[in-house]
Amino acid sequence: MPPTDRQADVARWIDAAQRIVVLTGAGISTDSGIPDFRGPQGVWTRNPAAEKQSTIQNYLADKEVRKAAWRGRLEHTAWSARPNRGHDALVTLERRGKLHALITQNVDELHQIAGNSPDKVIEVHGTIRRVMCWQCGERAPMEKALARVRAGEEDPACRSCGGILKSDTISFGQALVPEVIDQAMTAAGEADLLLAIGSTLQVYPVAGAVPLAKRAGAKVVIVNAEPTGMDELADAVLRGSIGEILPAICAAPPPAH
Repeated sequence: MPPTDRQADVARWIDAAQRIVVLTGAGISTDSGIPDFRGPQGVWTRNPAAEKQSTIQNYLADKEVRKAAWRGRLEHTAWSARPNRGHDALVTLERRGKLHALITQNVDELHQIAGNSPDKVIEVHGTIRRVMCWQCGERAPMEKALARVRAGEEDPACRSCGGILKSDTISFGQALVPEVIDQAMTAAGEADLLLAIGSTLQVYPVAGAVPLAKRAGAKVVIVNAEPTGMDELADAVLRGSIGEILPAICAAPPPAH
């Protein structure tokens, strides 16, 4: 599809920018088959009880919640998901030398799988591809724990200390990692263009990266299927399919004749 006039404007801003900071939410991964949380077909929209199961207090206190969580991890859509055109467009942005940092609220690692440099990706909510022990803090590949569940362990414990294992993601009620949030906010303050993609911009402190970048003088572009709470702050809002919009605005311009 040819880009709209507004998309063409944003593509020119991207061409002119030197330090683009991207903030991605669940919306960029829905085309890969991973449902978002708060959209019309979101995980929590369809099953409000699932949100309660995602709280750290319930997880630590209740073995049945942990067993259900492990069954859910076995079937998680992330294991079969592949990066989509939206992810690929952000790899293009990095190859063009434009990407300063990629702050993501997602835990699926599809940005790295697509080809973005791990040192550019700031995972503010952790990753589902690792487990961590709540007691000793040891981290290990998720696949090792899932193999134990497949072999019959309903609630595998830490092999080092016997503590409770959980995915190395941030649950409700669990503190964010201050160093990671600092890294994200520092990057946002250094942006000359901030692209917020597929996020409702309701989860703080991460959503605060948008006004922070704006105050620091960056242009702000929001790409999302649904309205967000920060649309009024943006220099441009591109509403529609992320998989169609991102390739149109991130591609290198054709060589001048």
